[in-house]
Amino acid sequence: MFTTGQWVFAALFFIAFVIAMYFAYGRDKSLHQKMYKGSYKILIGFFVFVGLLFVIKFYIKH
Repeated sequence: MFTTGQWVFAALFFIAFVIAMYFAYGRDKSLHQKMYKGSYKILIGFFVFVGLLFVIKFYIKH
């Protein structure tokens, strides 16, 4: 399905991407802490909402 060269390219690309994201986030870390304070509440709310959708689907199905 994939050649060895494609697998090597994918692995190297993934490693380079992770390293680039690490350095990019490191430079912006102080800005993120200042500008996005409390954004974890939005993420928790999203997971609660999706969980409620699954619970409603489960109860409607049965």
